[in-house]
Amino acid sequence: MAADRTDTLARAAALRRDYDGIVAANALIAVDDEHDPEGGTTAFERAHVAALMAQTREHLEELDRALERLEQGRYGQCEGCGGTIPPERLQIRPAATTCVRCARSGPRRA
Repeated sequence: MAADRTDTLARAAALRRDYDGIVAANALIAVDDEHDPEGGTTAFERAHVAALMAQTREHLEELDRALERLEQGRYGQCEGCGGTIPPERLQIRPAATTCVRCARSGPRRA
């Protein structure tokens, strides 16, 4: 989980640089996205990177909550049924909060 968290932090920093670069480049050209021939593309790129940043922040929060569960001795315990989350699932999804059975039967969660 620590390696995943480090990678996620690096990804967040890279996305922030990308976003800042898009904003800076756009500041040097037309101000009006609607009438600028490149405006639609710029707006899309900005929105796409912003969405990736939001996903990255959410993943980081999930990892932080998983680390808290680890410290509290609750890591690997299903929040749905209280059973054990299989190690194979945790290997694939370290921040998982439910076993496969509960994940399939309930609303979509990690």
